[in-house]
Amino acid sequence: MQHTRAFVITSWALRLIVAVILLQTLFFKFTAAKESIYIFSTLGVEPWGRIASGIFELIASILLLMPVTVPLGAAMALAACGSAMLLHVTKLGIALTAVGDNGELFTLAAVVVACAMGILAMHGRPYFEMLRRVA
Repeated sequence: MQHTRAFVITSWALRLIVAVILLQTLFFKFTAAKESIYIFSTLGVEPWGRIASGIFELIASILLLMPVTVPLGAAMALAACGSAMLLHVTKLGIALTAVGDNGELFTLAAVVVACAMGILAMHGRPYFEMLRRVA
C-alpha cells in the first residue's frame, strides 16, 4: 500500500518521538539513577521491576523503528507508558518532589501515550482486522 509523503513524515516523526523518549529513560533505569530507584522502591519492585521495564521499553523502541513491527512497538509503548501514568496517578503522584521531578516523567509518559495512539491509528487497521478475523 502506497502512503502519501505527509503520512510517512508524520509516522516517522511520531515513531521517533516515542523511541527517543523511551530510549533516553533507559539510561536512568539501567544505571540505577536515584529517580528510578525511588519509583520502583515505592512500588515494591526494585530492582527487577526497573530492569524488566527497561528491557520492555528497549524492545518497544526497536520494534517501532522496524516497518513490519510498528503496531506492536506502538502497543508496547502504550502499555508501558499508560501503566506508568496509572501508577503516577494512583501510587506515586504526578510530581515526584522527593527526587526533584515536577511532573516531567508523567508528562513524558503522556506524550508517549498520545504518540503511540496516533501510530496505532495510522498503522494498526490491518492488524486489528486480522485479529478480528481470527477471533
